[in-house]
Amino acid sequence: MGHHLPDRVVTNHDLSRLMDTSDEWIRERTGIVERRFVDEGTSCTDLAEAASRKALDRAGWSVDDVDFILFATLSPDLYFPGNGVLLQTQLGMGHVGALDLRTQCTGFVYALATADAYIRSGMYRRILVVGAEVHSRGLRMTNEGRDTAVLFGDGAGAACVEAVDGEGLLAHALHGDGAHALDLCIRKPGLGSSPFISPEQIEAGDTAPSMNGREVFKNAVRRFPEVIAEVLEKAGHTPEELDFLVPHQANARITEAVRSRMGMPEEKVASNIHRYGNTTAGSIPIALSEAVEAGQVKRGDLVCLAAFGAGFTWAASLLRW
Repeated sequence: MGHHLPDRVVTNHDLSRLMDTSDEWIRERTGIVERRFVDEGTSCTDLAEAASRKALDRAGWSVDDVDFILFATLSPDLYFPGNGVLLQTQLGMGHVGALDLRTQCTGFVYALATADAYIRSGMYRRILVVGAEVHSRGLRMTNEGRDTAVLFGDGAGAACVEAVDGEGLLAHALHGDGAHALDLCIRKPGLGSSPFISPEQIEAGDTAPSMNGREVFKNAVRRFPEVIAEVLEKAGHTPEELDFLVPHQANARITEAVRSRMGMPEEKVASNIHRYGNTTAGSIPIALSEAVEAGQVKRGDLVCLAAFGAGFTWAASLLRW
């Protein structure tokens, strides 16, 4: 694992100077105290490159050892092509394939499951799996956009994935429900309707995230425990055997509700949203990388990664570290 966060720290007090909000209001509703924003000149691919180089170094891989790239993000540098090929070039790799995934908050789990399937099929041997986001440039830093502007931050995480003897990735569960697509989305730019983008749509906030918070919370606290139970059952394990849970860092209240329903102690559940906010596809790999560094996850531990987000999509992976 490897992760990378921008140096620039943006506190709740900083945001209160831009919109009608306060540190108390943000903390109470989200648990967020600060987040990281990129400086001008730093791209989502730049964050991914830094995280990837750390992961490669820790795995003892060179860039030539990577057979394939899976890149999860909702904030690509360009409308197209995707960030995977940009990362391949910045890392100085050969002409390996690169696939971008667009399942937002569940992106890293979907990518990890895809990497597992590719390796098990024999198609690839070593895969670089990345989740990275630059939200800060797309947020609406106004009173109209404050409900979502206070939530998101920038960051990246990466994993080097290869086959090992014995246990490794044990089970995956991937789900979606497009009936809720507009409950958490960015409407423009897009080709689903005309025009592709207009000044009026920008002014209306259609290029920034919109969210039905009540619907997101209600579904998240239901789907998280469901999908965690599903992968445990698939792999023949019980919740009591779980050593560590890494939930997507969307909202501290959601994490606490899930932890409570699972009956897990705080020290067994990753939580860094107070420092980074919601980094979407970067959330789980950043949290897992930090947990490994801190010794919270040790060799032989049974670990579950679980996420819920836009789509709606929800997913989980169970692994033996």
